[in-house]
Amino acid sequence: MILAAFAYYVFVIPLSLLPLPILYVFTDFFYLIIISIVPYRKKVIDQNLKRSFPDLSDKERNKIKRKFYRHFTNILAEGIKNLSISKASLKRRFKVQNPELMEELASKGRNVLLVSGHYNNWEWLITSQALLFPFEAYGIGMPLSSKFWDKKVNQRRSRFGMNVIHAGNYREALAKETSLPKAVLVLSDQSPGDSRRSYWMQFLNQPTAVLFGAEMMANELDYAVVYFTTHQKKRGYYEMKLELITDQAKTLSWGEITEKHARLLEKEILEKPQHWLWSHKRWKREVPEDLDQLKQLQIEKFTTKYRS
Repeated sequence: MILAAFAYYVFVIPLSLLPLPILYVFTDFFYLIIISIVPYRKKVIDQNLKRSFPDLSDKERNKIKRKFYRHFTNILAEGIKNLSISKASLKRRFKVQNPELMEELASKGRNVLLVSGHYNNWEWLITSQALLFPFEAYGIGMPLSSKFWDKKVNQRRSRFGMNVIHAGNYREALAKETSLPKAVLVLSDQSPGDSRRSYWMQFLNQPTAVLFGAEMMANELDYAVVYFTTHQKKRGYYEMKLELITDQAKTLSWGEITEKHARLLEKEILEKPQHWLWSHKRWKREVPEDLDQLKQLQIEKFTTKYRS
């Protein structure tokens, strides 16, 4: 606790106050270290890339890895800057290509799930979401292992209006009355905690367990579902593009929402793979031996709960 507080107040916050171009100088140096001297999570990244791109040569996969390391260090600099970035700078650096989609849903009073993955700069979106759309902003996540860092990071994420809530108590948080409709950010590309409660599909050339939470919430709460992708326009500048998956979740069959948002993310990854977070252990769940029977049971439970 004391060491964490010392690091936060003496090192991290003063570092975040530096101009972003100077932070990039530090992380450019860090890039040289992790690309050549102490490769960051090399085994995990190599394994993920080999499974996802089996038809590429080692040389081609190494090229993606080098680009990922470069992108990762940029994201590191931007993540540090996120702790103190001004509202004006954030609005200048993170924009929405087609905000009219969300504005139309807001005009109808529809609550929305914003769904995507850890692609490009998600931290700036978390911090700026309340500035971008005419909604009460919520973000669902899991707490950090350090209570001190969890509290401090979420305080900084929340300073422009974001409400950070835990996946375990989202019902209570979202049940509160608000003057604006709610927009809930869900990043659904983490490795699920339970392989038997996941949606299984082929994703990036391999059987993959996908979090089913977004689809469950859309049906349970009757929220519209909007997929977004974040494109890097240039270093330190991003543009978010929105796509409506559905505004009538209860009319869709089991798995349609999850399949759609996962396919959209997969498409973005295949186009520019370096912008995804390859250092995460996403494929650590084993495929259930009774997968066909499990899917039938999941469909039956889903239909009973949401379609009866």
